Amino acid sequence: MDDEARATGLGPAPDREARGPRRGRRSPYRHPRGDRGAGGAGGQDLSGPTYAALDLGTNNCRLLVARATRDGFRVVDAFSRIIRLGEGITSSGRLSDAAIARAVEALRVCGAKMRNRGVTRARLIATEACRAAGNGLEFLARVRNEVGIELEIVDRETEARLAATGCTPLVDPQARGVILFDIGGGSSELVRLGPCGAAQHGPPHPAIEGWTSMPIGVVTLAERHGGVTVTREIFETMIAEVAVHVNRFAAEHGGTDGIHMLGTSGTVTTIAGVYLELPRYERRRVDGCWMSDVQVTGVVERLLEMTYENRVANPCIGSERADLVLAGCAILEAIRRAFPCPRLRVADRGLREGMLVQMMREDGVWR
Repeated sequence: MDDEARATGLGPAPDREARGPRRGRRSPYRHPRGDRGAGGAGGQDLSGPTYAALDLGTNNCRLLVARATRDGFRVVDAFSRIIRLGEGITSSGRLSDAAIARAVEALRVCGAKMRNRGVTRARLIATEACRAAGNGLEFLARVRNEVGIELEIVDRETEARLAATGCTPLVDPQARGVILFDIGGGSSELVRLGPCGAAQHGPPHPAIEGWTSMPIGVVTLAERHGGVTVTREIFETMIAEVAVHVNRFAAEHGGTDGIHMLGTSGTVTTIAGVYLELPRYERRRVDGCWMSDVQVTGVVERLLEMTYENRVANPCIGSERADLVLAGCAILEAIRRAFPCPRLRVADRGLREGMLVQMMREDGVWR
């Protein structure tokens, strides 16, 4: 592998015939040329490398390709696909052959996008599913050999810090602090942030006062308790399981006077989409959306009343999230009960944006 390949995590392009044609799911970044970027204000692109950030999670494979601007970055390409890499891992302790095949196919699309966009600086991470699986390292070797992508398994602290870095631009500057949560497929992170001062250049820095990572996510919780038919009794059982972990963190980092919640995950973006009654998901309307405690409760109640078929039919849920959304709501409920806040801000951003900001800071693009 040459020096450029090492820098980007991209090896030589795999054989086109072996790759085969496949269209990925439409990214929520629908108009990248006009998108001012999740990292802050827009503006003319700065000279420098084209960056890529890839997050291979328990449930999703997500990619952002971006260029730095004066105060943030501009997205030039994106990809998102639900792959359920961690499906069945709770019982087997291993990544299944079917899940690996789905992930490899999605990563081929990501590799092609990075090469087509001339990416010269990248960070490509894998999270809980690869951390927990007995064959996680074997999977990474297969991805390296078949796709030409070098994935890095990050620890939970890194995951929490990247989420905080990516979401900090949405912190209310008048707030005394924030409870940030990232509900994932296999793990969920909680971060207590202090007041965020404006950065001289680029997005603001997160003021992390404490963090924890819970070994519970929407996939693992739904597999244990079921996601198709969820009674109120099952829902409360899920909340109680999560509360054991949340309450430990709240005992050390409680107190909600003058703070708000900031959520990043498919769960909260789905709740926002249902609340806004969107005919199709629109990132621009969801990212940065404020919801009151009463409004969040109203949507959760609506979701509990829906049948599985109704959830599938909702354009902001669909068949890929219909069996997971109530598990996500149970995690959210446990957090809300431990940290009662009057306001929640919704973030359609997180790890990828955090990686982009971190790389750009390391390169001194905003000095």
